[in-house]
Amino acid sequence: MTFIPEKQIGTGDIVLSVHEKKYLHKVIETSRMSYGPMTKEFESRFRKHHKCDHALFCNSGTSALHMSLAVLKEKYNWKDGEEIIIPALTFIATCNVVLHTNLKPVFVDIEPDTYNIDPKKIEEKITDKTRCIIPVHLFGQPADMEPIMDLAKKHNLQVIEDSCEAMFVKYKGKSIGSFGNISCFSTYIAHFLVTGVGGICLTNDDELAIMLRSYMNHGRDSIYLDMDADKGKKGSELASIVSKRFNFVRLGHSFRATEFEAAVGLGQLDIVDEIITKRKANAAFFTKGLQPLTNYLQLPTQKEDRDHGFMMYPIVIKKESPKTKEQLVNFLEENKIETRDMVPLLNQPFIKDLFGDIEKDFPVAENVRKNGFYFGCHHYLKEEEKQYIVDKVLEFFSE
Repeated sequence: MTFIPEKQIGTGDIVLSVHEKKYLHKVIETSRMSYGPMTKEFESRFRKHHKCDHALFCNSGTSALHMSLAVLKEKYNWKDGEEIIIPALTFIATCNVVLHTNLKPVFVDIEPDTYNIDPKKIEEKITDKTRCIIPVHLFGQPADMEPIMDLAKKHNLQVIEDSCEAMFVKYKGKSIGSFGNISCFSTYIAHFLVTGVGGICLTNDDELAIMLRSYMNHGRDSIYLDMDADKGKKGSELASIVSKRFNFVRLGHSFRATEFEAAVGLGQLDIVDEIITKRKANAAFFTKGLQPLTNYLQLPTQKEDRDHGFMMYPIVIKKESPKTKEQLVNFLEENKIETRDMVPLLNQPFIKDLFGDIEKDFPVAENVRKNGFYFGCHHYLKEEEKQYIVDKVLEFFSE
């Protein structure tokens, strides 16, 4: 019998299993919802997975990026208007946080096969006002970090890894998220670990870790960043904490998550190997099934020196294709297969208002934006759903 999906096959999903529910029940039993044991355990396990010293769980990947830039700006005394290098193809948040911190994004074109920032094109964009590079690990595959870190060292630049679309993958044997001064992850619905909302900062810098924790807690004095900080304290030590509970040492935000999100994250960490294995298997299934169309479709590639976690399955329509991206996307959507554009940036109305019509200056990013899209590769996909996606793409090109 022909499979027909009852509902749209989405780009992401979440199914609360016994793993997540086990931790959620603990939160309910204790009634502790603010920063507590669940969050601390989640942070500890996540940082160990990525071989880093500190992890901070906040309310979104965007918040993680925002506070990372803010604390680096404070620590290194950057001035308003100084420059941050970002790729010309990335989710809008990468650019937004630069603007929110009163800094200037400087765009660099991308590699045509990985869709990540092209290291060979970075140095020509570095000026005496450049302060930081934000490489983005798009769609689950690490950016080429070795030459990026070499450039950062050569020009005395800081590095923030925007790893919101990649987790638990390695570049040349080293975990992504462990290269830059700070790295940022997302646990939103379509990502690897799903907590509903959530973001994570990783760093090996003790001072930055304290500043980040303060920034996400309204800029509070580091003496009281945890409601348990005064537990068991007595005498002058307790008095000092009490006197500074409402000291705010920097302009901060309320970027905190709750114990509920951390509990869901812990449940997902329990099955993280299964999640990554399934995503890679799904990608292999799609690549094998769509091989007959490689004259028309650029399928995902994976560099030999790095992993690919396949947050989604990206496709770029080649110029040889007899049909357009819009035609294919509309066909898939009509057949209950959800799609997404490959993170358009420079064509966005407010970006054009700020910087002009500059997309033509970044031809690789422009081509991917115009001709690229993705569909889901998540670990909740059923076998019949995967086959249905392949069959529909093949059907489209056979007509």
